[in-house]
Amino acid sequence: MYFCVFECEGGPHLGATLPAERSHIVDLTAAWPRELGAPPADVAALACKGPAGLDAVKRILDSNAPEIPVAGLRLRAPISRPAKNVFCVGRNYRGHIIEGNIARGVDPNLFPEHIEFFTKAPTAVIGPGDAIPLHAGVTAQLDYEAEFGIIIGQGGCNIDASQAGAAVFGYTIINDITGRDLQRRHGQWFKGKTLDGSCPMGPWVVHKSALADPQALDIKLWVNGELRQSDNTSSMIFPVESIVAQLSAGLTLEPGDIIATGTPSGVGYAMKPPRFLKDGDIIAIEIESIGRLENTVRHS
Repeated sequence: MYFCVFECEGGPHLGATLPAERSHIVDLTAAWPRELGAPPADVAALACKGPAGLDAVKRILDSNAPEIPVAGLRLRAPISRPAKNVFCVGRNYRGHIIEGNIARGVDPNLFPEHIEFFTKAPTAVIGPGDAIPLHAGVTAQLDYEAEFGIIIGQGGCNIDASQAGAAVFGYTIINDITGRDLQRRHGQWFKGKTLDGSCPMGPWVVHKSALADPQALDIKLWVNGELRQSDNTSSMIFPVESIVAQLSAGLTLEPGDIIATGTPSGVGYAMKPPRFLKDGDIIAIEIESIGRLENTVRHS
């Protein structure tokens, strides 16, 4: 199953479709059985309903409910206002670590022994087609990062890696927009990573049951049609299971929590010379079996 959120009568509605066809969706919010309580308006609300919510989705999709063409809909982030910060993993692809080490003048083969976590504030999240603010008065080095995103379902605390799959609801696309000068100036990653509009996400969330192997997906990013990043999630040093297990150690993960899993090589700051984002740049990310996320940088 694939899920998206779209604008309907001034508010968000949750849509769903089966993997074979994504040109039309069923409005789950409108078709939701009232005996199951308030209808979900986004993926987080559906994840909170657990197995009963997924059973209801399956019944709706099997009931010949009216379908809506996706073309023409205004799609939003699948979780437009997360209840908590977006959890993020830094330096998780070997190629990106090497290019970053070279740019900083350190040993190219110096890899992290443990996962490096940081977060982005809920106000950073925007949806497909939304403008990425240039923040010209705040940063002069706005950069892009294509990332494979995890949406937590069952969640839990102290989750064993062998049980991590059961904690996940599904997967999406995230662009970890970063102010590189801010990232370095403040001696930590948070400020440079959490500017308003710096976390484009979506448009689709694929349920884990429809994705055979999350560690075997091509991930690509283009700027104005130029391919900048191209890799596969198999290149992640820390796979999904390790990320969920280590993040949940002593920290409860809840339905609707979001995790960005790191970016491949090809970021702007590591190019020679560096190539940072500018007003009007169009950034497109595709992840195999999930979809395409596209946003434009706009002067703010």
